[in-house]
Amino acid sequence: MKIGSNKKFDKMFKKAPVIVKKKFEERVKILILDSNQPILRRHKLSGKYQNYFSIDITGDWRAVYVELENGDLLFFVLFGTHSQLYK
Repeated sequence: MKIGSNKKFDKMFKKAPVIVKKKFEERVKILILDSNQPILRRHKLSGKYQNYFSIDITGDWRAVYVELENGDLLFFVLFGTHSQLYK
């Protein structure tokens, strides 16, 4: 499985605290192994992000992604706190 991201995600990720970045790496490993793990709280989004998914990184931090190439590519598009992402 491949992992990709856009420039917006990269910019948001770069600003995040180091501990959150480490948690993201841990969560992505879990996501690759089993996307239904309860710790991820993975769910499909609606509205303008229909067909995208969100996973919990920490209590407040989220990562938003879309599955491409029949699920072989996880492409991350947004990264931030709940209030930053869902204004």
